[in-house]
Amino acid sequence: MDVSVTMWGLTIVGLCALIAADFFIGGRKPHEVSIKEAGIWTAVWVALAALFGLGLLVFAGGRPSGEFFAGFITEKSLSVDNLFVFVLIMAKFSVPTIYQQRVLMVGVLIALVLRAVFIAAGAAIISTFSWVFFIFGAFLIWTAWKLVQEARADEETEEFEENRLLKAVEKRFPSTDQYHGTKLFIMENGKRLMTPMLIVMLAIGTTDVLFALDSIPAIFGLTQDPYIVFTANAFALMGLRQLYFLIGGLLKKLVHLSYGLSIILGFIGVKLVLHALHEAGVHVPEISIPVSLGVICAVLAVTTVTSLYASKKQALAEAGSGEGRARDKDSVDV
Repeated sequence: MDVSVTMWGLTIVGLCALIAADFFIGGRKPHEVSIKEAGIWTAVWVALAALFGLGLLVFAGGRPSGEFFAGFITEKSLSVDNLFVFVLIMAKFSVPTIYQQRVLMVGVLIALVLRAVFIAAGAAIISTFSWVFFIFGAFLIWTAWKLVQEARADEETEEFEENRLLKAVEKRFPSTDQYHGTKLFIMENGKRLMTPMLIVMLAIGTTDVLFALDSIPAIFGLTQDPYIVFTANAFALMGLRQLYFLIGGLLKKLVHLSYGLSIILGFIGVKLVLHALHEAGVHVPEISIPVSLGVICAVLAVTTVTSLYASKKQALAEAGSGEGRARDKDSVDV
């Protein structure tokens, strides 16, 4: 897909306008985000992504549109996994509820800028070295296997461990342990101090980049068009703040999410390896975008249904055991 510099500029301006509208309409004043508000804004961002994809269908054709939707759905599903870590970060830094949306908004913007750098670097490497598809494919297959192992181990990370960047920032710049509204810096006794608000924003943004190490190769497995890769990432990330508040309570019920993501990453990894072999002159079948889109949607649908069923079954079992213990206690009392 041939995208002019003008089109790139208009796209970035349009995305900035949407972000500004999101901030001034829903995020300017700190407040607790209700389920209704989060649901409306989530629907708005999904609708905007759908309109953009349909625009690609009309003006660029079916293939770019299909690649965008496949990339968007993949990035959106992978971003849901990020929310688990975001919950841990909010808990570690004891972020007041009314400030959480501001933290997520700025954190996601930091992540978007850093991901744009990753995407530019990835596109440059792919255009120069076609064999990099072998590396991307192998990495995604390894990541898929790692996710399966973690899911089988049933280990939950209870604490967020700060990355090196955060540790360096906290060590270099003096900070306060109290929040002062949405202020990032304050003056105290003649000293300029950094507030926890800035630290947690950096935590959200830089932690998301770690997730980009598998999501960026994954979307390059679906399309090598930098424009589609960037826009799919942008739309997936910009609705992440509202999604955090919408499904925050449902995250623990998605017990099979890791299995679903591992299947998707493994599938895309195989797709990348086949593409690399094809580029090397080996006659192997390649997986088309419609097939990729169908597999991704089917895996996510099955994962969601089985997760909710398993969670409901576990809740009923726990309720039954609780009633049993209560009856036993009453019998002893008698």
